[in-house]
Amino acid sequence: MPEVLHLFQAIASGEPVREFAEAFAVENEGLHDCLHGQSGKQILVTDVETLEEFDISPGRGRENITTSGIAIAQLQRGQRMRVGEALLEVIKPCTSCHRMDEIRDGLREAIRGRRGMICRVVESGRIRRGDRIEIVEWQRETKQHTGATE
Repeated sequence: MPEVLHLFQAIASGEPVREFAEAFAVENEGLHDCLHGQSGKQILVTDVETLEEFDISPGRGRENITTSGIAIAQLQRGQRMRVGEALLEVIKPCTSCHRMDEIRDGLREAIRGRRGMICRVVESGRIRRGDRIEIVEWQRETKQHTGATE
């Protein structure tokens, strides 16, 4: 079952992210008090399976949410997931940046396209370690919102 393993927030610029047992996701902003939201990224979600494959400790890639049991890089733009009380929407893959090479030379290129997904907070809510992650049938939701029938 997909779940939240770790929650991280960037509290101070240039400092490592800090781990929390819970965080509050704010609609169209990101995690409360996290600098990622101020930079327009909102929330970076990465799966632990990818981190393990590349021998990266959770949080070292500066993700906000580390998941287990779901291949985050395979999610599609516009797809939504319920994470704890919050609803997140996949916006785009996270571009691999120079910070990856700070972890290990060549990692930026090696992890390209698999670092994780940038997500927008559609509905505010609390997220805790151990919370379930549920993929939402976003196509169906879109049809319902437009009044189309299946």
